[in-house]
Amino acid sequence: MNKTIPSTIAAILLTALALAPLQAQAGLFEDDEARKAILDIRARLNNMQNEINAKADKSNNLDLNNQNEQLRQEIAALRGQVEELANQLANEQRRQKDFYVDLDNRLRKFEPQKTTVDGKEVLISQQEQRDYDAALAYFKAGDYRNAGASFYDFTRRYPASGLTPSAQYWLGNTYYAQRDYKNAITAQQAVVKNFPDSPKAADALLNIASCQIELKDRAAAKRTLEALVSQYPDSPAAQTAKERLTALK
Repeated sequence: MNKTIPSTIAAILLTALALAPLQAQAGLFEDDEARKAILDIRARLNNMQNEINAKADKSNNLDLNNQNEQLRQEIAALRGQVEELANQLANEQRRQKDFYVDLDNRLRKFEPQKTTVDGKEVLISQQEQRDYDAALAYFKAGDYRNAGASFYDFTRRYPASGLTPSAQYWLGNTYYAQRDYKNAITAQQAVVKNFPDSPKAADALLNIASCQIELKDRAAAKRTLEALVSQYPDSPAAQTAKERLTALK
């Protein structure tokens, strides 16, 4: 377009110069000839203007086509980038979702779960349950020393746990199994004092009486058994206590 317009302008100037003598001689023509010459000049100018416009339109169309093609290429490139970004976003969202699902599952492992202990529903974390089970496994294996250490540690780490009454009770049993009757009595008294509503309290009293019998303190054993029958009359331990009271007479 830049080359076409200057050449067209030059042609117009040359034409105008060529027409100047004609205009100077217009007075020599007859009126009809003058009008004819003017019309001819106007026609030639119109034709030239139309030609200029046509060339300009053609040039403009060419430029527009080039611009449109360039825009189409840019749009295609942008669409490709948009698709790539959309894929990246979708992948990132999936990764975040997987991350949060995994995090939620991990956190749930630390959340307390409802568990029934001695007929009572309590909340126990998985870590509490693992520590308790590990201590009980020592006891069942006959490793009373490690069992006692584990149950003692449990009662200190989880004083408010729903498993603590049982842990304290089994701690007393580890002492009993090792014939450490005095410490066994102390451990079982803690069950009765701190967890009187636990089913293990009645069993603890029965265990205390057994320790007192081993220590040859039959009077103390009798008092303990009578307290057991009085405080927990409907417990299985109370029935055993009655049988032992009969044997102590």
